[in-house]
Amino acid sequence: MALQIGDTAPDFKLYSSDLTEVSLSGFKGKKVIIHFFPMAFTGTCTEQLCTMRDNFSYYEGIDAQVIGISVDSPFSLGKFKEVQNYQFPLLSDFNKEVSAAYGAFYEEFVFGLKGVSKRAAFVIDEEGKIAYAEVLENAKDLPDFKAINDALNA
Repeated sequence: MALQIGDTAPDFKLYSSDLTEVSLSGFKGKKVIIHFFPMAFTGTCTEQLCTMRDNFSYYEGIDAQVIGISVDSPFSLGKFKEVQNYQFPLLSDFNKEVSAAYGAFYEEFVFGLKGVSKRAAFVIDEEGKIAYAEVLENAKDLPDFKAINDALNA
């Protein structure tokens, strides 16, 4: 069953591109925007995360934490973060558990690749509840950034 607004967000511990462990519960008391994306260095994924990068001062100004999650290794995410100058953590869901827990998971993706994160966006409120949830079936579609911002300001 898909996660719904008001559900408790599944907690997780993942390694970041900086090789540090990051947990959702570590951000309790703060709004969190989670962006799942299929693969680093691809066009739509870069556009999705660059939109967050380019609006980072807005999120920082309302004390909201931005996180990107994909099944890429922490090492490739580190290079992606460096090349694109992302100011927020990129987390490796290499074991595919968090993507699956959030319903943001392709069993089979393009080119026969199995187990890839779907493009998705979630806003988690200060108490760890889901305030916004969007999981996209078409990897070429972008999340609704206006709806994300509306959920942050609700």
